[in-house]
Amino acid sequence: MIDFARSSFTWRHTPWSHDEHYKYAGGFVGEEGQVYHVRFNLEACCEITEHASGKVTPIYAGSPCRSEYTIARRNLFQIPSAEWRLVFSEHHAIPVARQPSSVTQDVSRSPLSNLFTETQLRIQRFGETRELTDAKQIVEATFANDCMNARSSYVDAESGVTVTVEFPVNLINVNEADAEFQICTGPVVLPDLATWDGEGVDRVFLAHVAITAFDHVEFILQREVEATAEDREWLDAPRGRDRHELWDPASPPPGYPPSRPKPTIYNETWELEATNVVLASAND
Repeated sequence: MIDFARSSFTWRHTPWSHDEHYKYAGGFVGEEGQVYHVRFNLEACCEITEHASGKVTPIYAGSPCRSEYTIARRNLFQIPSAEWRLVFSEHHAIPVARQPSSVTQDVSRSPLSNLFTETQLRIQRFGETRELTDAKQIVEATFANDCMNARSSYVDAESGVTVTVEFPVNLINVNEADAEFQICTGPVVLPDLATWDGEGVDRVFLAHVAITAFDHVEFILQREVEATAEDREWLDAPRGRDRHELWDPASPPPGYPPSRPKPTIYNETWELEATNVVLASAND
């Protein structure tokens, strides 16, 4: 049972160097050669287990931030704003889908070593844990203010794998009189198994999860949406620094200007047969 609040990922960024075109490449506002470290807590874990070999490939989702200028003294948030989140496996950073699962994207995982000079993953686990095997026990653990995690596993026969998503029970509804429960929380990450190659995946979906029983799970997936032309007038308007500002506006790079962030919603749902396990540890 992972203690997500005490588990973290840390990286050391490469020394900042002058970008040929952009004043604030990467959102960095410091001086040439400066180096900074980043640490964030983990929010969820996903494991892909191959049926044939038993090999397990873990994937982790880190806590997000709003796009920001690093490290500035004022005007910290970038407007237009976007959410930044790192999803990663042992050796790779994995893109988060921007489109529904039915739409392919030209994206692929990339080595963490290409992005960072040092990384460190620390997984902390609870000590004594117990499995809650019925709704009454879940209700009792809720009122006892125990720490709880859930694990939802589903089988993808076509890929020959089982996907297990582990996440903290950050929100739960219970009906004590009738011994009912509903866990609805997130975020979690789901692998795009259409990109599974036996070693990893090239895309994941950000989702929220809901369970009310031990044999069924529902996910709702995030995607980007297009804003109206009227809304884009204010949505795309920079405030303060402009992430796209150039050193020389008369000499833009190829493909300039890049697209501005798009709003996201949760819309696509997956309803799956699953094996759900709820774990608890005393909150001393």
